[in-house]
Amino acid sequence: EAADANGNEEPFRFLHFDVRDSPPDHHYLDTADQGGCGGKRWVKIVQREWKILENNLPDTIYVRAFENRIDLLRAVMVGASGTPYHDGLFFFDLLLPPSYPDAPPQVYYHSFGLRLNPNLYASGTVCLSLLNTFGGEGTEIWSPATSSLLQVLVSIQGLVLNNQPYYNEAEYEALVGTPEGCRNALPYNENAYLLTLRTMLHLLRRPPLGFEEFVRDHFRRRARFILRACEAYLQGCDVGTLCSEACATKRSSERQCSPGLRFTLANLVPRLVAAFAEIGAEGCV
Repeated sequence: EAADANGNEEPFRFLHFDVRDSPPDHHYLDTADQGGCGGKRWVKIVQREWKILENNLPDTIYVRAFENRIDLLRAVMVGASGTPYHDGLFFFDLLLPPSYPDAPPQVYYHSFGLRLNPNLYASGTVCLSLLNTFGGEGTEIWSPATSSLLQVLVSIQGLVLNNQPYYNEAEYEALVGTPEGCRNALPYNENAYLLTLRTMLHLLRRPPLGFEEFVRDHFRRRARFILRACEAYLQGCDVGTLCSEACATKRSSERQCSPGLRFTLANLVPRLVAAFAEIGAEGCV
């Protein structure tokens, strides 16, 4: 937590769900306003989704809906500890088509041209069964009767931004637990971690509109843990094995990270320190 002038802890005041005016940088803004195309029933469905989000979002997901464009939303999720995405921020723009919920939402990932996960393309495409952009069956695919925006967001965070993203590739799922899978999953995690750090730098330079203060506040609060994680990996800890405060766990010493990771990380850390210092992060000024 950040502290005020008297040293008291200040709560994080960014609401998990709120309704604002649509930002001019939303990926789907130029799509014709579809809010009126679905009729009153469609509007009620969207408002019901808003209420579900308002009441049920987990602590690490934040959403903005837009009063002037109720067909659009923007979401950000915080990468979980124990994954190569720890403390990263991942932004998504959503579009609800007039046929929603018969058709799933369209989702765009703010990638900055980086592909840090098999399901998140550099083009911004999100590959997920629930969005009907990836193969699946049964409860894995979109159901107009039971699926929701909350389910989409929680699925992206839990199923996509996980601790072993290498196995998200369909053909690699069979390699779970095999020597080949273990050999390949480690460098994939390392690359995902480095790309997460690069994404942080992009976000600090150009945060999505409406989330500028959120981005600054998040990194002001978490910079010391991000840098602590960097130091742990420079010392050889296995990527994606640290606790929420970026301390080593029993798993951290099971495997050594690669010299390549340490070399690249040594060049990235000074850039991170400078970016964190610019926003007044603790220990970086």
